[in-house]
Amino acid sequence: MELLDGKRIADEIKAEIAAEVEAIKSKGGKIPHLVAILIGHNGASETYVGHKEKACAQVGFKSQVLRFEDTITEAQLLNEIKKLNDDPDVDGFIVQMPLPKHIDEQKVIEAIDPKKDVDGFHPVNVGRMNIGLPAYVSATPDGIVELLRRYKIPTEGKHCVVLGRSNIVGRPIANLLSQKGYPGDCTVTICHSRTPNIKDHTLQADILIVALGKAEFVTADMVKPGAVVIDVGITRVDAPGTKSGWRLLGDVKFDEVAPKCSYITPVPGGVGPLTIVSLLKNTLKAAKKEVYG
Repeated sequence: MELLDGKRIADEIKAEIAAEVEAIKSKGGKIPHLVAILIGHNGASETYVGHKEKACAQVGFKSQVLRFEDTITEAQLLNEIKKLNDDPDVDGFIVQMPLPKHIDEQKVIEAIDPKKDVDGFHPVNVGRMNIGLPAYVSATPDGIVELLRRYKIPTEGKHCVVLGRSNIVGRPIANLLSQKGYPGDCTVTICHSRTPNIKDHTLQADILIVALGKAEFVTADMVKPGAVVIDVGITRVDAPGTKSGWRLLGDVKFDEVAPKCSYITPVPGGVGPLTIVSLLKNTLKAAKKEVYG
């Protein structure tokens, strides 16, 4: 069993991006510029945006965070988005989710210029990805693909089972792994909350990707020997007696499943570190006009 070390891969990619930014700088080119819009004071969102700022500094990007109170109206937010769409110095920007209840998230996503949508949520980017055109791929699916690629895990002809059908993870990763090329050429099954006998499907998986948000849902009897298991879930549970009082669990019961696997992601430290790297990769692509020319 080998651990898929997302942190090591993330550090590798950051070093590659930093070297490229250095080369752009030395030629007097435009430094990639990423902006994040943060609304309200959600603790998790504050943390994520802090990590993104730090990562931008590590690779030499220009970055800024626009902070607004959660009393901002939908119209005001859409106006801020328009300003960023129109600003030629901004290569990419994200609106940190979740948003306050009075703001329509889908309307906000669709207001972002697809050329600057480095989160990869705009229907134009999702559509381009679905038919195999260059696109900004959303962070988690991109991170999973990167892990498979960097560890040189064979995918051609493999049966990949995806647990979860969200638009952010399940659907896009199923699509990407079914496409021609590497990592791809998989036969893909998607299971979800209405799938009967999920275990019958998971036992057939050469590659099992779990993105349900249910702590320790996958147990050893659900996994075939030698499978590659990628755990996207992350749930905070109380852990009396620990310093923090809590710990993080994945969707896979790691201690009992790991011995059966050829490869498995830890939680934390698996897919997570690669999600911010995907944002950096998309911003660099935006600055270089690689996707839309």
